[in-house]
Amino acid sequence: MASGGSAKGYALVGVVVVIVLATTGVWNPFPRIWSWINQSDPIAEGVASWQTSIGGSPRSVTISGGAIVVGYRTSVEAYGITAGVRLWKSDADWAGVAGGDSDAVVVVGRLLTKGYEVLDPATGAVRRRDTEATAVWTYADAVLDLRCPRAGECELSAWEPRGSQPMWTVGTPGIGFVLDAANPDLPDTQPPGSSRIAAGAGGPRRLPSLIGLPGDGKIEVVDTAQGRVVQTRTPGRDQRVAVVGSRVLTVTGEARDGTCYYSVIAHDPPNGRPVWQRAALNLRTADNGSSCKQDRDPAGGDEVVLGVDSVGRPELIAAHDGRVLWRGEKGQSVLAVDDDYALVRTADSKTLVARSFSGGGVAWRRGLTANAQAALTPYAAVVAQEKPARVIAVSPRSGAVLTEARTDAKVLAVGPGGLIVVAGRDMAYLPFGS
Repeated sequence: MASGGSAKGYALVGVVVVIVLATTGVWNPFPRIWSWINQSDPIAEGVASWQTSIGGSPRSVTISGGAIVVGYRTSVEAYGITAGVRLWKSDADWAGVAGGDSDAVVVVGRLLTKGYEVLDPATGAVRRRDTEATAVWTYADAVLDLRCPRAGECELSAWEPRGSQPMWTVGTPGIGFVLDAANPDLPDTQPPGSSRIAAGAGGPRRLPSLIGLPGDGKIEVVDTAQGRVVQTRTPGRDQRVAVVGSRVLTVTGEARDGTCYYSVIAHDPPNGRPVWQRAALNLRTADNGSSCKQDRDPAGGDEVVLGVDSVGRPELIAAHDGRVLWRGEKGQSVLAVDDDYALVRTADSKTLVARSFSGGGVAWRRGLTANAQAALTPYAAVVAQEKPARVIAVSPRSGAVLTEARTDAKVLAVGPGGLIVVAGRDMAYLPFGS
């Protein structure tokens, strides 16, 4: 017992001596100890060109203009894509990225505060300020902002990403104060869900030819080429309206015989005439059941919508003319879709098949593990697998592997040269060809 007590006493004396030396500046081992404790494990060892610690759990990450823009709950930062060095930081409650590599900008603002700032992604310098807008949408070729000086009286303006004057402004009566901050939800399509790949990983998409502004029980349909309201839709209680490409889709769900019966009609906004319609087509705007309460937008991507026919087979439909681009079999599932391709998981969950809409057939196929997820971006098709955890980026056209890493990190951004993956508070860049 005495020996044990002596050992504890010597240890206590040692700790006291170290503390005294540290506080007097003679010798301080604590920074090295904490550095060793906090040292992060490699996210994608042997594949990532760099890895860096970031300021918290990001809400969004976008590759644009040679920089990586990271948005948090109360701030936004930019990192250089070459070495992951932080370029600048700004206080902001929301952020969005617009433009491409040559004209990219970062749009930032504060909650409950009108206006926004347009920043240079490389330096953080302010290029333009606005003091009246309540909501902003960022696209690859435009910035839209909405201002409502009085209740029920709003104006929507379109800007070139680095423009100093609006391209057009249109009045949108009846919208009211219902839209705010960056990229508030609009009635369009929603991509199939993925927990390991961010929905906006591919960066800002191009401005659609039509957008719908919801408010006061109506949807104002705006032609973005001409800058004018071309139609006002007032959906019924059993209807869901979505603006997809150049068409306005109205989904009606009728509760009858203990189930829900759906029908879809597509209108051409300028003349209001129906272009196509389908009975017994479920666009997944409601949960299964007999209530028929439609509380979400149709599944799909760009101008393609994902539906289920009357016998439970998945379908991909061109919103423009109602053509069936692909009809699957029961048990097959669409993991991702855009205007050019669809990624389909076979019924046995063992194979991923890429179908080309322009080619009309299978573009490529590859093996798949159970519970794998996938997404399509302009630069790569991304697959996230489990057991073993892996992230794979392939060419959407050929299926050739662009990069592959053993990691369970989440893919938050995809650019022309590689992927950004994040695990906790660590971010890494996986270049294509690695």
